Amino acid sequence: MEYITSTLGNLVKQTAFLNLTFGNLVMIAVACVFLYLAINRGFEPLLLVPIAFGMLLVNIFPDIMISFEDSENGIAGLLYVFYLLDEWAILPSLIFLGVGAMTDFGPLIANPKSFLLGAAAQFGIFMAYLGAMLLGFSDKAAAAISIIGGADGPTSIFLAGKLQQTDIMGPIAVAAYSYMSLVPIIQPPIMKLLTTKKEREIKMEQLRPVSKLEKVLFPIIVTIVVCMILPTTAPLVGMLMLGNLFRESGVVRQLTETASNALMYIVVILLGTSVGATTSAEAFLNMATIKIVILGLVAFAFGTSAGVLFGKLMCVATGGKVNPLIGSAGVSAVPMAARVSQKVGAEADPTNFLLMHAMGPNVAGVIGTAVAAGTFMAIFGV
Repeated sequence: MEYITSTLGNLVKQTAFLNLTFGNLVMIAVACVFLYLAINRGFEPLLLVPIAFGMLLVNIFPDIMISFEDSENGIAGLLYVFYLLDEWAILPSLIFLGVGAMTDFGPLIANPKSFLLGAAAQFGIFMAYLGAMLLGFSDKAAAAISIIGGADGPTSIFLAGKLQQTDIMGPIAVAAYSYMSLVPIIQPPIMKLLTTKKEREIKMEQLRPVSKLEKVLFPIIVTIVVCMILPTTAPLVGMLMLGNLFRESGVVRQLTETASNALMYIVVILLGTSVGATTSAEAFLNMATIKIVILGLVAFAFGTSAGVLFGKLMCVATGGKVNPLIGSAGVSAVPMAARVSQKVGAEADPTNFLLMHAMGPNVAGVIGTAVAAGTFMAIFGV
């Protein structure tokens, strides 16, 4: 009888129930909210489902993120091994490879002025940098946090790793991916506030056809120019352009399909679950995290506003030929931000079609965020 009692007692002690803290319960609840938003509301499920599940796992079984050094037997937790690929900038770079293989850069080539809208939307990044400095973060931590303003999860992780800000990489990544997922909720009120109904109804001229030669030369030229000026951007910009070259060259269909499908989805699983697993209650529930989340929201709002306002300026300069709504797509959430521009424009005029016009600033925003990250790395000599 004593043996049975002792065995049952040991089994009970091995369960997670006795080790859960109030903070763990809060984070489990947050994970369930994220799962609800992803599954029931359809908010970027490819991102939120693995992130939320990683969050769930680490708060039930913390050892799934135990490091080699802290492990008694020298064997690290499964998600910690995935997380090392984030720290080493492998997964963010591979995400860019997949994005490049999936994305048509034609709208940006057809309308080079889109680069200006993508650049304007990066204003949120530098506002967040100044805000983080004012809130007491170090210069490197402020730089890592600021990339949230571009709504670019992979670049946020990449820069945090390069600047050795791994202690806040979890909150930064979760905030960035959360805002990427919530683009359809956050952006429309800002867009409508800053534009008139007449401006939202503006129909833009059809983009000119882009030749295959232009599409093939574009990634090569961008790689040479950007990486010569900022060599530190090579892992991100280089992989983005390599993926696009796969797509546009037409001679490596197998590589294009692998990069944009199987490889992309494998990387999303590894990156999403490992990012979610950085949100243990001890690491996530603190004042620094609250500051990061608020800064990210403010930066994202500033980036969206700057893009729309610059779009209004271009509208005036072109005699009403540019719909200001496409400026909001200058953030890096591809292609969600472009879809939001289309949706808000269609609400004003159901016959309005802005998607392809918005894809130009959207792609420019991806490049712009990578350039902003490279600029910070150059500043800090990384």
